[in-house]
Amino acid sequence: MSEKELRERTSSGNKKLDSMMDGGPLRGSVTLVIGAPGTGKTCVGLEFIARGITELDEPGLIVTFEHFPKKLLRDANSLGLDLEEMERKGMLRILFTSPEIFFEQAQAPGGLLDTMVQELGAKRILIDSISHLERLASDPVRLREIAFTFINALLRHGLTAIVTQEDRDITGDMVAAQYGISYLVDTVIVLRYVELDSKVSRALLILKQRASAHDKAIREFNITGKGLSIGDPFTDREGVLSGAPRKKEIEAFMEVFGKKSKSAVKGEVD
Repeated sequence: MSEKELRERTSSGNKKLDSMMDGGPLRGSVTLVIGAPGTGKTCVGLEFIARGITELDEPGLIVTFEHFPKKLLRDANSLGLDLEEMERKGMLRILFTSPEIFFEQAQAPGGLLDTMVQELGAKRILIDSISHLERLASDPVRLREIAFTFINALLRHGLTAIVTQEDRDITGDMVAAQYGISYLVDTVIVLRYVELDSKVSRALLILKQRASAHDKAIREFNITGKGLSIGDPFTDREGVLSGAPRKKEIEAFMEVFGKKSKSAVKGEVD
């Protein structure tokens, strides 16, 4: 990949997310999507791969360590994405394997990753999920070395990548340092569950993006039959990433005392 191409923006597969990312991810970059089970990590990745194929004519490769291909096809259909048709056209391949085998093959010149990328002409890749690499080592230093080697294997081909990672905490305070490979990647997107007005919603935040003036707002989002729908920021709430956001003090004050003032006026009129 040339220096000029490395400075180009491509699409995340979602126009609203592209806008939040200062125009989209850079070509040849790696985006880490972190979240608890069910927050939408895989959905973000599926949109990235599918829209890249249908809108940009960029072949894509999906490597999964946890979902059978039939389940991914079903999940994609629920988002309005026909991955099966993309496979038939030779624009997509889905590889269901173990982290042990894939890591070994990713390091080997002419290995499985090299072969698949070359045969497909892949420009994009989704890895779901890198958390399974923890099975390869218990020592944190060794695990970081494995993650470094793994990410470099993707960069060697100039692939634009989305890598998902499991967050063990369903809700709770976010600590950036706990995300093991965040220092290796170009972008970190955090997905969280949020309890809002007695119901569970989802929140999205771009925690980090190199060489970009990215949107720093925490936004609500939904998973729909047409893909991800990203909404407005939680402007009237604070502590959103704790999972139980509070109304800002001024909003709570006005809500309580505003009602009292109206009641007092009504009483005077009566």
